[in-house]
Amino acid sequence: MFPRLAEQYRSVVQDLVMSLKALATSLQSRGMAATCYSCGDGRDGQGASFVANLGTNHMVRFLVSDFGISWVESRNGHELVKLEGAEAIQELQRVAQVLHSGPAPEPASGSVDPSADIAAPNSLPT
Repeated sequence: MFPRLAEQYRSVVQDLVMSLKALATSLQSRGMAATCYSCGDGRDGQGASFVANLGTNHMVRFLVSDFGISWVESRNGHELVKLEGAEAIQELQRVAQVLHSGPAPEPASGSVDPSADIAAPNSLPT
C-alpha cells in the first residue's frame, strides 16, 4: 500500500509542476511578473518554485516537492498567509482564476484578495 501511495504523491507533484510552468508562462504572456523554476527529472523526485507578483509589493510563492506543498502570500516583505497541502492547492486555484479574470471564489480565511492589486504588473524582487 505505501509504495502505491508514494507513487501517487509523486504523480501529483509532477502534475503540479507542469501546471505551475503553464501558469507562469500564461501570466508572463499577459505582461505579469511570474516565474517558475523546477528541479529534478521526475524519476528521483521533482519540485518547483512558483512566484508571482500580484501588485504593489504583494506576492505569492508556491513550493511543491516530494517533501511537501506550501503557499506563502506576502505584502511589503511580511508574510500574510501560509497554507500547506490541499489548502495550498485550493488557494493557488483561486488566485489563478482571479488572475485569468474569471469569477473569484471566496478567499481562504486570512487570505488577501489579490484582485485589488492586479491593476499593473511590477517586477519581482530578485
